[in-house]
Amino acid sequence: MAGFSHINLLDLENTAKGGSNGIDGRFGRRHLDSRDLGVSLWHYAPGFRADIGHRHREQEEAYVVVAGSGRILLDDEVRELRPWDVVRVAPEVVRAFAAGPEGLEIVAVGGPKPEGGDGEQTDVSWPGQD
Repeated sequence: MAGFSHINLLDLENTAKGGSNGIDGRFGRRHLDSRDLGVSLWHYAPGFRADIGHRHREQEEAYVVVAGSGRILLDDEVRELRPWDVVRVAPEVVRAFAAGPEGLEIVAVGGPKPEGGDGEQTDVSWPGQD
């Protein structure tokens, strides 16, 4: 493994295509050839609100808002997001995102990924959701 890696997240394939409309996701972990770090770029279209969230068994994550605004659902608590907010999420907490009127762009950073991954998707219900 080289002593460093250099990539541009926008040059990576949008692997969220075919999933939910309104989401663009680009995963950098394998392109960085990193043993311990995962870095990805996520863009949520204006007004998008996820009805599926996820949690992990082991992997802690942090999210940095780089553009736009929105909300993050953390189990049953909602937090407002604005540029340069950073949210650290423990593995067991279910998280999901909703974009504001100008969309939401975040960089996600994760720790070491267990062999085979440890993410688990789950349906979510936003407080006040009809």
